[in-house]
Amino acid sequence: METLIDTFGEPTLMLVLGLVVGAVFGLAAYRSRFCLRAATAELAEGRVGAKLMIWLAAFTTAVVSVQSAVWIGALDVSNARQLASVGSMSGAIIGGLMFGVGMILARGCASRLLVLSASGNLRAIITGLVLTLTAQASLSGFLSPAREQIAGLWVVNGGTARALFAPDSPLLPVAIALCTTCLVAVLVIGPRRGAPRADLVGAMIVGLAVYAGWQGSYAIANASFELVAVQSVTFTGPSTDTLMTLVTAPSMPASFGMGLVPGVFFGAMIAAIFMGEARIQRFEPNVPMERYLFGGILMGFGSMLAGGCAVGAGMSGGAIFAMTAWVAVFCMWIGAMTTHVLLGAMGDPKLI
Repeated sequence: METLIDTFGEPTLMLVLGLVVGAVFGLAAYRSRFCLRAATAELAEGRVGAKLMIWLAAFTTAVVSVQSAVWIGALDVSNARQLASVGSMSGAIIGGLMFGVGMILARGCASRLLVLSASGNLRAIITGLVLTLTAQASLSGFLSPAREQIAGLWVVNGGTARALFAPDSPLLPVAIALCTTCLVAVLVIGPRRGAPRADLVGAMIVGLAVYAGWQGSYAIANASFELVAVQSVTFTGPSTDTLMTLVTAPSMPASFGMGLVPGVFFGAMIAAIFMGEARIQRFEPNVPMERYLFGGILMGFGSMLAGGCAVGAGMSGGAIFAMTAWVAVFCMWIGAMTTHVLLGAMGDPKLI
């Protein structure tokens, strides 16, 4: 690793890591139909079906692989933003609820919108742009005072106060064992619930992509004399950075996030082409466009409050046992399931 750093430099290595991890994630996510919105909709309807099995396979794989590496000392995520910096419980709760509502209205979370965009889905592209612009406005624009005020209602210090388990906690191997048992159960039960084995394998690759992001960035940071952020897959922040760089800068700086977004896009595009599903898809005439746009706004603001999207907080943050990430993803489930039930009660199946 030191030789690679001396030859190419840390930014270039992080860019390549982002491209590779993103391409694997995009291809596997598209192939497996990995989608948190679909999983929450299934459960809201009282079904334990294929979509839920696929999400659980991805999530438990990410947790088991990351925490196993932490337990044996091969990975140290204590300096990751989701653990080391000050967090917000109020942001995780309110932002998670907003994000959950938004992803039902928009029929996809941030990662799913990016993956679908690669297949030619214009609804996903436009909704994703609205999400990204709202996120930027929430980070440093006219919505930032509201975000800061809500986030400041209930804060938690970084470090051990923000972690579910310390790396040396005797409860850590117990948690790993429980998650491993859950993963095995999903792989056994999943096909009986309609989840093809190939899709379950694809979902596991999604989880391993999250692990690869943590492990790869840690390897670079551990071998570097420069300050390198240990990070993994997330979409709201990198998407805003990519968009603002394209709009305001003549050149694109090398970083993990700058490689991640195009990597996911092209990985998903390859999957869509090989599966024969690459085609232009427009807004349907009987589904209001404003529903998607309002969903994008809620997700953009909610993700900045919650500290990440369904993947950034839910998968990457959840995999390193960040307490605020687990609260955020739980609230995403609550917000999404409640919204799905309410829309279903309105009697129009097109709304859900």
